[in-house]
Amino acid sequence: MNTLIYYAFNVFILSLIVLGVGMFKPKWILLWMDKPGRLPVVMIAAILFMAAAVMFGEGNKQLQQEKAQVSKQQAAPGSEVPDLH
Repeated sequence: MNTLIYYAFNVFILSLIVLGVGMFKPKWILLWMDKPGRLPVVMIAAILFMAAAVMFGEGNKQLQQEKAQVSKQQAAPGSEVPDLH
């Protein structure tokens, strides 16, 4: 599995944890605020989720490029036919 895809799953899980804990006790996520609300927690979780989605997409793109290069390298040696004349 691509490293970027692995990290994307970790960031996605982190965003779910931040959202869940932040909805239950916003003070646990927003330690620096006196009276934290739930909307900033939702925004933080949304940003983390979007970052995870971008990382996942880029990881898939890299994985497809690597597979294309491998298939090209495997096809190239077989296409060389020696000239017998």
